[in-house]
Order: sequence, then structure tokens, then C-alpha cells
Amino acid sequence: MNQIFSIDNRFIQLLNKIFCAAWLNILWFLCCIPVFTIGASTTALYYVSFKLVRNEEGNITKQFFTAFRSNFKKATLIWLPLLGLGILFGIDGYVLYHIRLENVFWTLCGAVLICAGVVYLIVLLNVFPLFARFENTIPATFKNALVMGLRYLFCSILMAVVYFVIYYVIINIFTPFIVFGQGLGALICSWLILPILERLENNKDDVL
Repeated sequence: MNQIFSIDNRFIQLLNKIFCAAWLNILWFLCCIPVFTIGASTTALYYVSFKLVRNEEGNITKQFFTAFRSNFKKATLIWLPLLGLGILFGIDGYVLYHIRLENVFWTLCGAVLICAGVVYLIVLLNVFPLFARFENTIPATFKNALVMGLRYLFCSILMAVVYFVIYYVIINIFTPFIVFGQGLGALICSWLILPILERLENNKDDVL
């Protein structure tokens, strides 16, 4: 019986990480409220999630806010262009969907928007984990996020699926699951992407 509740029990360790993810989700949400801070908050979320995956976590609240403060400026400069592009894509998509003209120009515009949206999503999924792991210039971080996301496209697809499933469950099946939301998504995605980042770290000429 003692072994069941031992901190060395893998099931207990998994539960602990899931509850840590829930707490990280709360911290992430609170720090995202001003909207322009979403970049710094997401960077901090991945920074601590990487530590959870590697069993290096300590005081996760302290680690989160330390990462939030230290990366605030660059993470915000990364996030604001992404926010602007996201709004632009949303407006363009809304307009194209509602005009729905049966001609070549409309089809071409739709295809271009879809391709641009896919590239945008790949960068969005990879840029903050990459920035949380490596120090680099902002242009290089964007470039590396795109190159890495395309090179390891299957990982990018899995990350997108993880977030889609989580938010589908929250919206359509079990709304209280929102308590785990982004925190659990970042934890699972960290488990997926961390081996890639470690591989790149050991071979810095590869992408970085």
C-alpha cells in the first residue's frame, strides 16, 4: 500500500505533473489577460513544462514568473506580429467565406490564404517552445521555428492535434476541463518537441 502512494510510483508522478500542468494553466491564463503579454506567458509556460518533462521542476510558480520577467521584452516582440497576422487572417477568412464567388480568382485567393495560414500555424506552434529553449535574435527565432516546423512536420501536426482535441473537449464535451487547457497542452507538446530541441542543441549547425 505504501508503494502505491510513494512519490517514486510512476502513476503518482504522472498525476503530480498533470496537477502541475493545471496550476501552470492558471498562471498562464492570468498572465495572458492583458493580451499583449501572451507571448511572455506562453514562453514561461513552455520553459517550466520542459522542466516537468525532464523531472527538473522545483518551485514552478517561481520558475514561471522568473521566465516571464526575463523573456518579457523579446517574447512580446515575437507575439505582437503574430497577433496582428492572426487578426488579418481572421478578417480575410471571414470575408472570403461570406462572399464565396464561383470564379478562379476567389479559388486562388482561398488557396493562398490556406497555405499562408498553415505556415502561420507552424510558426505559432514552434516559435515559443524554441524561444523558451534557446537564446537567439527575433528574426532567427522566426526563421528557425518555420524551418524546424517544416522539417519535423509530423511533430507540428501532432502538436496541432493535441491542442485541437483539448479545446474540442472543452467546448463540446466537458467545459470544466478548461482547468487543464493550455497547461496540459503545453506539457504534452513539450514531451513531443523536447527531444527535437535537444537534438538541435547537440548539433547547432543543424537549424539554429
